[in-house]
Amino acid sequence: MTDRTLKINSLFKKEIGKIILEEVEFPEGVLATITEVDTFPNLIESKIYISCFPENRIDNVLEILKSRIYEIQKKLNKKLNMRPVPKIVFVKEDKTKEADRVEGLLEELKKEEK
Repeated sequence: MTDRTLKINSLFKKEIGKIILEEVEFPEGVLATITEVDTFPNLIESKIYISCFPENRIDNVLEILKSRIYEIQKKLNKKLNMRPVPKIVFVKEDKTKEADRVEGLLEELKKEEK
């Protein structure tokens, strides 16, 4: 990943986070977080990885975000002074869940060794 791509990922995470915080309403008790941004080197698309608490509401959160994607993209285009602005795509983040599972397995192994 190039320096430019890393900077764009960081900028997108910050700016899209602000837009979502200010513009998008989620059901009460739902907390959505941008965990990672992955921009293609040719700047065509950026995948925005979303996790939420409680985890069973992730599909609802993604549905809400996808229904507002054009509005979010439009606000992002206005905020950023770059061309082209990559198309944003919201994706469910699974790495945290997988990391929790691996951590649980490691804890079980430690208990078995004792």
